[in-house]
Amino acid sequence: MSKIEEMLEKANVAKSNAYAPYSKFYVGAAILSENNNIYTSCNVENVSFPCGTCAEAGAIALMISSGDKVIKEILVTSSGKELVYPCGACLQRIREFATTSTKIHLADDKKIIKTYLLKDLLPQQFSPKEF
Repeated sequence: MSKIEEMLEKANVAKSNAYAPYSKFYVGAAILSENNNIYTSCNVENVSFPCGTCAEAGAIALMISSGDKVIKEILVTSSGKELVYPCGACLQRIREFATTSTKIHLADDKKIIKTYLLKDLLPQQFSPKEF
């Protein structure tokens, strides 16, 4: 199994564990770090909607807490009929740990449908280099 196939499989498992009782919209994310480790997470809603956590944010937190610091690729899949893109806040979170070649894959349950570089989805990035 290739790393991308493994990412999709693990993102789908994470998606199935999402806590989305309000929206019924389930999202899974899988990160491939530069050390070739895979980290996954799902969205976790809260009755106070701003307090929820996106799947991408959870996967980033797991990656960081496990000692990796660089996102090589990230894959996002959802239960929706359309592809789900990372929200603006998550794109900025991804940017914090991305490189110029970080890929963002958007997938359905079975395959990757679109792949972007981070700069394509967040062209005017607020960079850690600003500080």
